[in-house]
Amino acid sequence: MNSRPLMTVRIAAAPPQKLGAVPHGIRSIVLVTGGDFDGPRLRGKVLPGGGDWLLLRSDGVLELDLRITLETDDHALIYMTFQGVRHGPPEAIAALGRGENVDPASYYFRTLPRFETSAEAYAYLNRMVTVGVGEARPAGAVHRIYEVL
Repeated sequence: MNSRPLMTVRIAAAPPQKLGAVPHGIRSIVLVTGGDFDGPRLRGKVLPGGGDWLLLRSDGVLELDLRITLETDDHALIYMTFQGVRHGPPEAIAALGRGENVDPASYYFRTLPRFETSAEAYAYLNRMVTVGVGEARPAGAVHRIYEVL
């Protein structure tokens, strides 16, 4: 399988809203406050107002459900969602929980982004399959997204 870089998305986030134990795990909601993205064919900013609905399962896997709006430099709007998982050794996950910088090679963080836009210049996004490699950082997350060819 071949792929090529589509973009890197840097997400700024507010502190998590910790709902606590729910029937399927421990739920938190992280509101997106902004950010930016860039790649070979598009660049712009992450608009405030999106969020990431997180569920920490009993097996230690964190499920992610992100929904954000991107605005390109030429003012096109793109709706981006992804589902994903993050897991790793207990010491790496504990360090992330304390807000520390952790080498992303020490844990698994993968996503399946999807896009919707009415902007003709970016309509190709509506028709592609992508995968993302995430990196958790204290102020948010960085996602390197690749188009599957």
